[in-house]
Amino acid sequence: MRRQTIGRIMALLVLLALGPVLASAFAPAPTGLGLGLGPEEKLRVVATTTIVGDVVRQVGGETIALTVLLPPGVDPHSYEPTPQDIVAMTEAELIFINGAGLEANLERLLRKVAVEAKVEVVSVSEGVEIRRLGEGEDGDLDPHVWFDPQNVLIWVENIEGKLAELDPVNAELYAAAARSYKAALRGLDDWILEQVERIPREQRKLVTDHLFLGYFAERYGFNYLGAIFPGLSTLAEPSAGELAELIEIIRREEVRAIFVGMTVNPALAEQIAADTGVELVFLYTGSLSGPSGPADTYLKLMQYDVLEIVRALE
Repeated sequence: MRRQTIGRIMALLVLLALGPVLASAFAPAPTGLGLGLGPEEKLRVVATTTIVGDVVRQVGGETIALTVLLPPGVDPHSYEPTPQDIVAMTEAELIFINGAGLEANLERLLRKVAVEAKVEVVSVSEGVEIRRLGEGEDGDLDPHVWFDPQNVLIWVENIEGKLAELDPVNAELYAAAARSYKAALRGLDDWILEQVERIPREQRKLVTDHLFLGYFAERYGFNYLGAIFPGLSTLAEPSAGELAELIEIIRREEVRAIFVGMTVNPALAEQIAADTGVELVFLYTGSLSGPSGPADTYLKLMQYDVLEIVRALE
């Protein structure tokens, strides 16, 4: 079952150096009959982010051999792939990505892997109603879908279905794990609704470093007033006028806190917080914590963030 990994990597490196993307869609793997894994062989799976990886792990468990590309604490918006990432992807049989543009820096490489190494690349967000920044179909896609557990339920269905398709011998194990985890996600959603009720409705106002809480705001009834970086990542610098407008909004609306991602340089947010006298609150956004941290699973990440939001705004 092992591929000629070195030759495949070299082919990919040559293709990456030569020019444009060969295909606009990821190449599908054979469907229906699985991959014919041996009795002791595990399905080799790669996940891009720690959050995607955790959800894949909840469904696949010890039945799969899972590699997560991004280490804890790394911003997926700006991550650059390493040679080790190429090795992991070319040796995989299945790659799960968040999708909706989150892995923009990996997209070209992922397409090459799909075409040349014949590895299936699956967006766990397939079927999620994706928000857009701005009006109409030209707005940027908002990839932060995990901030609504209802969307992660869709992730679980996508993950279970693809694992069972490629490894039908273990389909029942995947189905049982998916049922259990979906129950936990529904419980998380109920718990968040209860916690949010502690915040008076007139105080449910969000200002963040970038626009990562859109799905959360829609699901749980918050007024999203703006962000320091005027976009869906921290890669675009705000203008002086945009910052002045945001400061005016913070003062006028009597905003209580600015919420900042753990993986983002907080210098600009600290300056605005000092100028306006509001609290700066750090949240886990695009990455889990390390194994010894307070947010080493998706469920714990959401619990941590919700408790911090409620504490700051109630």
